[in-house]
Amino acid sequence: MIVQFFIVFKDYLIAVLPFLAIGFFLSGLIHQFIPAEWVDRHLGGRGIKPLLYAILAGTVLPICCLGSLPVAVSLHQKGARLGAVLAFLVATPATSVTALLVCYALLGIKFTVFIFLAVILMGLVMGLVGNLLKVKPEAFASQNKQLAIDPVCGMSVEIGKAIKTEYNGEVYYFGCPYCQQAFESSPEEYLGTHSRNIPHRLKHVFKFAFVDMVKEIGPELLLALVLAALVATITPVGKFVGDYFSGGLGYLFSLVFGLVMYICSTASVPLVHAFILQGMNIGAGMVLLLVGPITSWGTILVLRKEFGGKTLLVYLVVISIIALVLGYCFSIM
Repeated sequence: MIVQFFIVFKDYLIAVLPFLAIGFFLSGLIHQFIPAEWVDRHLGGRGIKPLLYAILAGTVLPICCLGSLPVAVSLHQKGARLGAVLAFLVATPATSVTALLVCYALLGIKFTVFIFLAVILMGLVMGLVGNLLKVKPEAFASQNKQLAIDPVCGMSVEIGKAIKTEYNGEVYYFGCPYCQQAFESSPEEYLGTHSRNIPHRLKHVFKFAFVDMVKEIGPELLLALVLAALVATITPVGKFVGDYFSGGLGYLFSLVFGLVMYICSTASVPLVHAFILQGMNIGAGMVLLLVGPITSWGTILVLRKEFGGKTLLVYLVVISIIALVLGYCFSIM
Protein backbone atom coordinates (compact mmCIF):
# COMPACT_ATOMS: atom_id res chain seq x y z
CA MET A 1 0.00 0.00 0.00
CA ILE A 2 2.88 2.40 0.81
CA VAL A 3 4.51 1.74 -2.57
CA GLN A 4 1.18 2.31 -4.31
CA PHE A 5 0.73 5.59 -2.42
CA PHE A 6 4.08 6.95 -3.62
CA ILE A 7 3.34 5.84 -7.18
CA VAL A 8 0.01 7.67 -7.15
CA PHE A 9 1.58 10.70 -5.45
CA LYS A 10 4.32 10.81 -8.11
CA ASP A 11 1.72 10.64 -10.89
CA TYR A 12 -0.21 13.54 -9.36
CA LEU A 13 2.97 15.58 -8.94
CA ILE A 14 4.09 14.99 -12.52
CA ALA A 15 0.62 15.88 -13.81
CA VAL A 16 0.32 19.21 -12.01
CA LEU A 17 3.91 20.46 -11.74
CA PRO A 18 4.22 22.02 -15.24
CA PHE A 19 0.88 23.80 -14.84
CA LEU A 20 1.83 25.02 -11.37
CA ALA A 21 5.07 26.47 -12.76
CA ILE A 22 3.20 28.31 -15.52
CA GLY A 23 0.56 29.50 -13.08
CA PHE A 24 3.10 30.78 -10.55
CA PHE A 25 4.96 32.67 -13.28
CA LEU A 26 1.80 34.30 -14.63
CA SER A 27 0.81 35.24 -11.09
CA GLY A 28 4.19 36.93 -10.68
CA LEU A 29 3.65 38.94 -13.87
CA ILE A 30 0.20 40.02 -12.67
CA HIS A 31 1.49 40.98 -9.25
CA GLN A 32 4.34 43.10 -10.63
CA PHE A 33 2.81 44.76 -13.70
CA ILE A 34 -0.88 45.29 -12.86
CA PRO A 35 -1.11 48.25 -10.45
CA ALA A 36 -3.26 47.65 -7.40
CA GLU A 37 -4.70 51.18 -7.56
CA TRP A 38 -6.51 50.18 -10.77
CA VAL A 39 -8.97 48.35 -8.55
CA ASP A 40 -9.68 51.44 -6.47
CA ARG A 41 -10.92 53.48 -9.44
CA HIS A 42 -13.60 51.16 -10.78
CA LEU A 43 -15.72 49.75 -7.96
CA GLY A 44 -17.93 52.68 -7.00
CA GLY A 45 -21.35 53.50 -8.37
CA ARG A 46 -24.44 51.50 -9.15
CA GLY A 47 -25.35 48.99 -11.80
CA ILE A 48 -23.63 45.92 -13.12
CA LYS A 49 -20.43 47.58 -14.39
CA PRO A 50 -18.73 47.86 -10.97
CA LEU A 51 -19.61 44.21 -10.32
CA LEU A 52 -17.95 43.17 -13.58
CA TYR A 53 -14.87 45.19 -12.67
CA ALA A 54 -14.81 43.58 -9.23
CA ILE A 55 -15.08 40.09 -10.69
CA LEU A 56 -12.40 40.85 -13.29
CA ALA A 57 -10.08 42.17 -10.59
CA GLY A 58 -10.80 39.14 -8.44
CA THR A 59 -10.06 36.65 -11.19
CA VAL A 60 -6.69 38.17 -12.13
CA LEU A 61 -5.25 39.28 -8.78
CA PRO A 62 -2.88 36.59 -7.45
CA ILE A 63 -4.07 36.69 -3.83
CA CYS A 64 -5.79 34.08 -1.74
CA CYS A 65 -9.00 34.58 0.20
CA LEU A 66 -7.15 35.82 3.29
CA GLY A 67 -5.15 38.28 1.21
CA SER A 68 -8.32 39.57 -0.43
CA LEU A 69 -10.00 40.50 2.87
CA PRO A 70 -8.04 43.67 3.74
CA VAL A 71 -8.27 44.76 0.11
CA ALA A 72 -12.04 44.27 0.10
CA VAL A 73 -12.53 46.15 3.36
CA SER A 74 -10.39 49.07 2.22
CA LEU A 75 -12.26 49.23 -1.07
CA HIS A 76 -15.55 49.51 0.78
CA GLN A 77 -14.16 52.19 3.09
CA LYS A 78 -13.12 54.23 0.05
CA GLY A 79 -16.54 54.10 -1.62
CA ALA A 80 -17.03 50.70 -3.27
CA ARG A 81 -20.56 49.40 -2.82
CA LEU A 82 -21.18 46.27 -0.77
CA GLY A 83 -22.19 44.34 -3.89
CA ALA A 84 -18.86 44.97 -5.58
CA VAL A 85 -17.01 43.98 -2.41
CA LEU A 86 -18.90 40.68 -2.11
CA ALA A 87 -18.43 39.95 -5.82
CA PHE A 88 -14.69 40.55 -5.34
CA LEU A 89 -14.61 38.19 -2.34
CA VAL A 90 -16.30 35.47 -4.42
CA ALA A 91 -14.13 35.80 -7.51
CA THR A 92 -10.71 36.29 -5.89
CA PRO A 93 -10.22 32.98 -4.04
CA ALA A 94 -12.35 30.80 -6.33
CA THR A 95 -10.38 31.43 -9.51
CA SER A 96 -6.72 31.83 -10.24
CA VAL A 97 -4.51 31.12 -13.21
CA THR A 98 -2.83 28.31 -11.31
CA ALA A 99 -6.10 26.73 -10.21
CA LEU A 100 -7.55 26.80 -13.72
CA LEU A 101 -4.42 25.24 -15.21
CA VAL A 102 -4.35 22.49 -12.58
CA CYS A 103 -8.07 21.94 -13.08
CA TYR A 104 -7.48 21.54 -16.83
CA ALA A 105 -4.64 19.09 -16.19
CA LEU A 106 -6.57 16.84 -13.81
CA LEU A 107 -10.28 17.34 -14.58
CA GLY A 108 -10.33 18.44 -18.21
CA ILE A 109 -11.61 21.37 -20.24
CA LYS A 110 -15.28 20.86 -19.32
CA PHE A 111 -14.63 21.30 -15.60
CA THR A 112 -12.31 24.24 -16.22
CA VAL A 113 -14.66 26.24 -18.45
CA PHE A 114 -17.68 25.53 -16.26
CA ILE A 115 -16.04 26.58 -12.99
CA PHE A 116 -14.73 29.79 -14.54
CA LEU A 117 -18.17 30.75 -15.86
CA ALA A 118 -19.84 29.56 -12.64
CA VAL A 119 -17.67 31.85 -10.51
CA ILE A 120 -18.53 34.82 -12.73
CA LEU A 121 -22.24 34.01 -12.34
CA MET A 122 -21.88 33.56 -8.58
CA GLY A 123 -20.06 36.87 -8.30
CA LEU A 124 -22.74 38.70 -10.28
CA VAL A 125 -25.62 37.22 -8.28
CA MET A 126 -23.83 37.80 -4.97
CA GLY A 127 -23.06 41.37 -6.02
CA LEU A 128 -26.64 42.12 -7.02
CA VAL A 129 -27.93 40.71 -3.74
CA GLY A 130 -25.27 42.65 -1.82
CA ASN A 131 -26.37 45.93 -3.38
CA LEU A 132 -29.85 45.35 -1.93
CA LEU A 133 -28.51 45.05 1.61
CA LYS A 134 -28.23 48.05 3.90
CA VAL A 135 -25.08 48.16 5.99
CA LYS A 136 -24.84 50.32 9.08
CA PRO A 137 -22.59 53.31 8.35
CA GLU A 138 -20.49 52.75 11.48
CA ALA A 139 -19.61 49.28 10.23
CA PHE A 140 -17.48 50.68 7.46
CA ALA A 141 -17.42 54.46 7.25
CA SER A 142 -15.61 57.17 9.07
CA GLN A 143 -15.00 60.77 8.21
CA ASN A 144 -11.78 62.59 7.32
CA LYS A 145 -9.70 59.51 6.63
CA GLN A 146 -6.07 60.19 5.78
CA LEU A 147 -4.74 58.00 3.01
CA ALA A 148 -1.24 57.17 1.84
CA ILE A 149 0.18 55.23 -1.11
CA ASP A 150 1.95 51.94 -0.46
CA PRO A 151 5.33 52.47 -2.23
CA VAL A 152 5.62 48.77 -3.08
CA CYS A 153 2.25 47.89 -4.64
CA GLY A 154 0.79 51.38 -5.15
CA MET A 155 -2.37 50.67 -3.16
CA SER A 156 -4.11 53.42 -1.17
CA VAL A 157 -4.03 52.62 2.56
CA GLU A 158 -5.59 54.32 5.57
CA ILE A 159 -2.84 55.89 7.66
CA GLY A 160 -4.53 55.13 10.97
CA LYS A 161 -4.72 51.40 10.28
CA ALA A 162 -1.76 50.76 7.97
CA ILE A 163 1.58 49.16 8.81
CA LYS A 164 4.31 51.80 8.80
CA THR A 165 8.09 52.07 8.54
CA GLU A 166 10.36 55.08 8.92
CA TYR A 167 13.21 55.63 6.45
CA ASN A 168 15.44 58.70 6.15
CA GLY A 169 13.11 60.72 8.33
CA GLU A 170 10.02 59.88 6.25
CA VAL A 171 7.22 57.53 7.27
CA TYR A 172 5.94 55.05 4.67
CA TYR A 173 2.70 53.09 4.98
CA PHE A 174 1.90 49.58 3.71
CA GLY A 175 -1.22 47.53 3.13
CA CYS A 176 0.30 44.20 4.15
CA PRO A 177 3.43 42.74 5.85
CA TYR A 178 4.76 41.48 2.49
CA CYS A 179 5.02 45.04 1.12
CA GLN A 180 6.61 46.25 4.37
CA GLN A 181 9.23 43.49 4.32
CA ALA A 182 10.01 44.09 0.64
CA PHE A 183 10.48 47.80 1.29
CA GLU A 184 12.62 47.33 4.39
CA SER A 185 14.91 44.87 2.62
CA SER A 186 15.84 47.42 -0.09
CA PRO A 187 13.94 50.73 0.21
CA GLU A 188 15.89 52.46 -2.55
CA GLU A 189 14.37 50.08 -5.06
CA TYR A 190 10.89 51.46 -4.36
CA LEU A 191 11.76 55.14 -3.99
CA GLY A 192 13.76 55.76 -7.14
CA THR A 193 13.55 55.05 -10.84
CA HIS A 194 15.40 51.76 -10.35
CA SER A 195 12.13 50.03 -9.44
CA ARG A 196 10.73 50.90 -12.88
CA ASN A 197 13.54 49.10 -14.70
CA ILE A 198 12.05 46.14 -16.58
CA PRO A 199 14.87 43.62 -15.88
CA HIS A 200 14.79 44.59 -12.23
CA ARG A 201 11.00 44.16 -12.08
CA LEU A 202 11.31 40.78 -13.79
CA LYS A 203 13.60 39.71 -10.95
CA HIS A 204 10.75 40.49 -8.59
CA VAL A 205 8.37 38.53 -10.83
CA PHE A 206 10.42 35.38 -10.31
CA LYS A 207 10.88 36.06 -6.61
CA PHE A 208 7.15 36.51 -6.05
CA ALA A 209 6.24 33.57 -8.29
CA PHE A 210 8.71 30.94 -7.11
CA VAL A 211 9.59 32.07 -3.59
CA ASP A 212 6.72 34.02 -2.06
CA MET A 213 3.88 32.14 -3.75
CA VAL A 214 5.48 28.77 -3.03
CA LYS A 215 5.88 29.72 0.64
CA GLU A 216 2.27 30.93 0.82
CA ILE A 217 0.43 28.01 -0.75
CA GLY A 218 3.13 25.38 -1.31
CA PRO A 219 2.55 23.48 1.96
CA GLU A 220 -1.21 23.45 1.38
CA LEU A 221 -0.75 22.19 -2.18
CA LEU A 222 1.57 19.46 -0.97
CA LEU A 223 -0.93 18.43 1.70
CA ALA A 224 -3.71 18.35 -0.90
CA LEU A 225 -1.66 16.06 -3.14
CA VAL A 226 -0.92 13.77 -0.19
CA LEU A 227 -4.62 13.61 0.73
CA ALA A 228 -5.55 12.97 -2.88
CA ALA A 229 -3.05 10.12 -3.11
CA LEU A 230 -4.36 8.65 0.15
CA VAL A 231 -7.97 8.78 -1.08
CA ALA A 232 -6.97 7.11 -4.32
CA THR A 233 -4.79 4.48 -2.59
CA ILE A 234 -6.61 3.40 0.57
CA THR A 235 -9.38 1.03 -0.44
CA PRO A 236 -11.72 1.62 2.55
CA VAL A 237 -11.72 5.37 1.86
CA GLY A 238 -12.38 4.85 -1.81
CA LYS A 239 -15.17 2.37 -1.04
CA PHE A 240 -16.75 4.79 1.45
CA VAL A 241 -16.71 7.60 -1.11
CA GLY A 242 -18.09 5.36 -3.82
CA ASP A 243 -20.83 3.93 -1.61
CA TYR A 244 -22.11 7.12 -0.02
CA PHE A 245 -21.11 10.10 -2.17
CA SER A 246 -22.17 8.92 -5.60
CA GLY A 247 -25.67 10.35 -5.15
CA GLY A 248 -27.36 13.22 -3.41
CA LEU A 249 -25.46 12.74 -0.15
CA GLY A 250 -22.32 13.80 -1.96
CA TYR A 251 -23.78 17.28 -2.45
CA LEU A 252 -24.49 17.65 1.26
CA PHE A 253 -21.02 16.39 2.18
CA SER A 254 -19.33 18.77 -0.27
CA LEU A 255 -21.38 21.72 0.96
CA VAL A 256 -20.71 21.09 4.67
CA PHE A 257 -17.06 20.17 4.09
CA GLY A 258 -16.55 23.28 1.98
CA LEU A 259 -18.21 25.54 4.56
CA VAL A 260 -16.29 24.33 7.60
CA MET A 261 -12.86 23.88 6.00
CA TYR A 262 -10.87 26.35 3.91
CA ILE A 263 -9.34 24.74 0.85
CA CYS A 264 -7.61 27.04 -1.61
CA SER A 265 -8.82 26.85 -5.21
CA THR A 266 -5.65 25.16 -6.48
CA ALA A 267 -5.28 22.67 -3.64
CA SER A 268 -8.93 21.59 -3.85
CA VAL A 269 -8.56 20.31 -7.43
CA PRO A 270 -6.47 17.15 -6.79
CA LEU A 271 -8.63 16.30 -3.77
CA VAL A 272 -11.83 16.56 -5.83
CA HIS A 273 -10.19 14.58 -8.62
CA ALA A 274 -9.43 11.74 -6.18
CA PHE A 275 -12.99 11.81 -4.81
CA ILE A 276 -14.45 11.61 -8.32
CA LEU A 277 -12.18 8.70 -9.26
CA GLN A 278 -13.56 6.82 -6.25
CA GLY A 279 -17.17 7.40 -7.30
CA MET A 280 -18.23 10.83 -6.04
CA ASN A 281 -20.89 12.54 -8.14
CA ILE A 282 -19.20 15.08 -10.43
CA GLY A 283 -21.84 17.62 -9.44
CA ALA A 284 -20.85 17.22 -5.79
CA GLY A 285 -17.22 17.66 -6.80
CA MET A 286 -18.14 20.92 -8.50
CA VAL A 287 -19.91 22.09 -5.31
CA LEU A 288 -16.72 21.51 -3.31
CA LEU A 289 -14.62 23.38 -5.89
CA LEU A 290 -16.99 26.35 -5.65
CA VAL A 291 -17.73 26.51 -1.93
CA GLY A 292 -14.41 25.52 -0.37
CA PRO A 293 -12.24 28.47 -1.44
CA ILE A 294 -14.76 31.29 -0.76
CA THR A 295 -16.06 30.41 2.71
CA SER A 296 -12.95 30.38 4.88
CA TRP A 297 -13.15 31.19 8.58
CA GLY A 298 -11.25 34.39 7.83
CA THR A 299 -13.95 35.49 5.39
CA ILE A 300 -16.71 34.56 7.83
CA LEU A 301 -15.18 36.45 10.75
CA VAL A 302 -14.32 39.58 8.76
CA LEU A 303 -17.75 39.75 7.11
CA ARG A 304 -19.38 39.43 10.52
CA LYS A 305 -17.24 42.18 12.03
CA GLU A 306 -17.23 44.68 9.17
CA PHE A 307 -20.67 44.21 7.64
CA GLY A 308 -22.78 42.51 10.31
CA GLY A 309 -24.37 39.13 10.93
CA LYS A 310 -27.17 39.72 8.41
CA THR A 311 -24.70 40.25 5.58
CA LEU A 312 -22.75 37.15 6.61
CA LEU A 313 -25.89 35.00 6.72
CA VAL A 314 -27.06 36.22 3.32
CA TYR A 315 -23.59 35.62 1.90
CA LEU A 316 -23.43 32.00 3.10
CA VAL A 317 -27.02 31.19 2.08
CA VAL A 318 -26.67 32.65 -1.41
CA ILE A 319 -23.31 30.95 -2.01
CA SER A 320 -24.69 27.59 -0.80
CA ILE A 321 -27.83 27.75 -2.95
CA ILE A 322 -26.01 28.83 -6.11
CA ALA A 323 -23.28 26.21 -5.63
CA LEU A 324 -25.82 23.41 -5.20
CA VAL A 325 -27.81 24.52 -8.25
CA LEU A 326 -24.72 24.87 -10.42
CA GLY A 327 -23.32 21.56 -9.20
CA TYR A 328 -26.54 19.77 -10.13
CA CYS A 329 -26.65 21.51 -13.54
CA PHE A 330 -23.09 20.39 -14.18
CA SER A 331 -23.93 16.79 -13.30
CA ILE A 332 -26.68 16.60 -15.94
CA MET A 333 -24.76 18.30 -18.74
